Amino acid sequence: MRLLPILTLIFLGTLSAFAQNNTIAAGEKLSYSASYNMSGLLTELAQVTMETSEVKTSKSTLLKLKCTAATYSKWDSFFKIRDLYESYVSPKTLTPFLYNRDISEGGYEKFMKYKFNHKTRTVASLKRKKRSDGTTWEENTSVKIGASTRDLVTTLYHIRNLDIHKASIGDTQNFTVLFDNKETVVKVKYLSKETINTALGKKECYKLGISLSNSNVLKGNSDNLLWLTADENKVPVYAKFKISVGNGELKIKSATGLKH
Repeated sequence: MRLLPILTLIFLGTLSAFAQNNTIAAGEKLSYSASYNMSGLLTELAQVTMETSEVKTSKSTLLKLKCTAATYSKWDSFFKIRDLYESYVSPKTLTPFLYNRDISEGGYEKFMKYKFNHKTRTVASLKRKKRSDGTTWEENTSVKIGASTRDLVTTLYHIRNLDIHKASIGDTQNFTVLFDNKETVVKVKYLSKETINTALGKKECYKLGISLSNSNVLKGNSDNLLWLTADENKVPVYAKFKISVGNGELKIKSATGLKH
């Protein structure tokens, strides 16, 4: 069960060129509960956290976008998850420069690093996996990407800078995400505006439908839904997803440090 990739694929929207960042600031923190259908009952299994911070380098100041997922301690003996996804981006445009993925799920361990070169439209990829005998192996690859291809984490945040209020009901958009050194095409459809109850109160939201081309990660064309607050922050507050082995949902628990 890959919580963060699932989270990402249902948090995606209409993407174009790297736009000005008017929504995301350092110091924001969003927390979610992740539930999964077990024996016909939705059961809270894990917490997902998304947070931002400022990072200064010798040449520039970057915005760090960090996402983590962890099963609650009572479920660790059943299937322990400790996942980290992070991206270092331009604070002005959210253009990604470096991406790390470090996952540990039920004994399965994997690390990936992307270094983006937007001038050459290539990504220097490092993959590290743990063998069954405890040893590790590494693979270095150069991957060609499209002009608007992004990593998972950057895409999560990029949607919130989009002018969704200008879209019409039924509008769709295809875009590309790099995952496991492969570009995946995602289709997003704007379904409606809907007011729902959340931990942040009653919120008017944009309701989006998500589907994938040539992928078995998400199932169905109308079973994967996302609700974003219809305001300047466009906070993801609720999501429903269906995968090959069942279905689940994500609900926001808290949101602090919002820019607006």
